Amino acid sequence: MGCTQSGELGIVFIFNLPRPFFFFPLHSVFYIEAVLGQKMCPKAMENYVASMVLSAVGDTLGYRNGRWEFLRSGAAIHKELAEMGGLSNLSIKGWNVSDDTVMHLATAEALVAAGKNPTLPDLYALIAKNYKECMNDMEGRAPGVACTENALKLDPGRPDGWRIPFSPQGGGCGAAMRSMCIGLRFWHPAELDTLVKVSIESGRMTHHHPTGYLGSLASALFTALAVNGVPPQAWGKRLLEVLPQAKAYVRDAGVFVEENMKQWHYFEEQWKKYLKQRGILDGVSPPTFPPKYGVEERDSIYTSLSYNGWGGSSGHDAPMIAYDALLGAGDSWAELSHRAFFHGGDSDSTATIAACWWGAMHGFQGVPPSLYSHLEYRDRLEQVAQDLYRLVSA
Repeated sequence: MGCTQSGELGIVFIFNLPRPFFFFPLHSVFYIEAVLGQKMCPKAMENYVASMVLSAVGDTLGYRNGRWEFLRSGAAIHKELAEMGGLSNLSIKGWNVSDDTVMHLATAEALVAAGKNPTLPDLYALIAKNYKECMNDMEGRAPGVACTENALKLDPGRPDGWRIPFSPQGGGCGAAMRSMCIGLRFWHPAELDTLVKVSIESGRMTHHHPTGYLGSLASALFTALAVNGVPPQAWGKRLLEVLPQAKAYVRDAGVFVEENMKQWHYFEEQWKKYLKQRGILDGVSPPTFPPKYGVEERDSIYTSLSYNGWGGSSGHDAPMIAYDALLGAGDSWAELSHRAFFHGGDSDSTATIAACWWGAMHGFQGVPPSLYSHLEYRDRLEQVAQDLYRLVSA
């Protein structure tokens, strides 16, 4: 059996049949379906490596050792970037990753450690253990309060010790920024149920609020869709289609159900509003942007999408801004960077997410090697990406 995949066209070719079959990932489907027992294969290993590595590159650039994450003016960031010679001439030597990459690595390494067929409670215990331990690597990385306080509450050695209570303040982006690799691990359409469960439960280990952990679901789901070659304009509609399944899972899990259901509406409402604004509620139409959508205009729009005035700092708008940047960037790494990494919001979080999706789609295409040659934790990132690929392609 042979199989290959074209990420650019979003087509899977399956051979050893009377003639090749072509499966187009249309807007309403978490595609691609395997038929007649045929085997599918994920993106090439390079794309898995690029997904993890470039996510950390985006984080490093958006963070800039804390300066750019907390600089509330995109124009000021772009001015400083230009004074440094621009993106193509930038070296990140001496720049550290933020808490985003540390926790993304913690998630990915737990997925690998769990092996091919883990039980979900065992996987959750490994994730919780890694989240708790990675708090020892947060000096100078600006971890969020919810992640810091709630990770320390985890007790992975105890049954259900990975659960924390519901939190009205748990709607931040800390779950969304670290879950993309879940979509690399559970990329296959048949694994959607597992992707939903793992993204939600890993998310509410620190962010037990729908706005927080549904951001984790969005980041993971969109990564899986990228691996499957689904056109980005279809991703938002697919998220809305998956939300009822996520809601049913949270209800059936029986943990703080009433509190979760009362707060469920905000995430879904905000995403419907955004997709309508971009003209992609149907999952087919090309996105529409304002005639003028430069640095200042994007800062204004990103702020309007936010919960509290800091674009990208919540679970709904971190993946939303990353998605907006991806939709507008096409296959241009530079354009993605300008839109997702360098703005007046929570720039390292939106950068971490967007760059991960972009790497899953395009590999290292157009990325200057200087941006990752001195990347902190590069070896770990490459190793865990290769290990994830081997797990899913075995």
